[in-house]
Amino acid sequence: MGNDSKTKIIVVDDHPMMRKGLSMTLDSELGYEVIAQVERAEEVVEKYDELSPDLAIIDISLPGMGGLELVKHLAAQDPNLKILVVSRHEENLYAERVLRAGAKGYVMKQEAGEVLIKAVRKILNGRIYVSDAINEKLLLGMASGQKNLNKSPLDLLSDRELEVFELTGKGNNTREIAEKLHLAVKTVESYRARIKTKLNLENATELMMHAVKWVETEDTKLD
Repeated sequence: MGNDSKTKIIVVDDHPMMRKGLSMTLDSELGYEVIAQVERAEEVVEKYDELSPDLAIIDISLPGMGGLELVKHLAAQDPNLKILVVSRHEENLYAERVLRAGAKGYVMKQEAGEVLIKAVRKILNGRIYVSDAINEKLLLGMASGQKNLNKSPLDLLSDRELEVFELTGKGNNTREIAEKLHLAVKTVESYRARIKTKLNLENATELMMHAVKWVETEDTKLD
């Protein structure tokens, strides 16, 4: 980390307007400087040493390597890096996953700028930021040993399975998913088989319908 007293931040998001909005919010805050706006996870991995940020703000849905994979990669590469995940996805489903992956917080994109700044401050102070509702859910989960929580069936999916499920819902076929996630077609097929088993779905058509419906429900949360 350079001698500059400003906190160096990178923003990783594949939507140009979202990158710009997040960066403007952060740059307007005293002591913060967005040193790079990046579209793809692979670019962050490639340039990480020269960027050497203090904080990374990462979207979950990225083309190619997904946000969760990037979080895991960066957390392993640089344990001092603070990571905040921003996403349009329901916090219920992802907050726990991103914390397990090595991030220190989760903010939904629909939240106002001051929530983002509050989250960034908290994380830079060595703490964790999630909404009160999720905080309570996590604490309850610890207290009850994760037994009796009202879990969504999608909680049963691994991070990779959830990525495959989402890409299926966005209309990608097995080969397209394999290309986007840099996996073999056979591997994607086995993920899809596991998803069907875990969600009690009969066949590929049911899987597609279920996934499309979920993606559409998630999309309406942005409106």
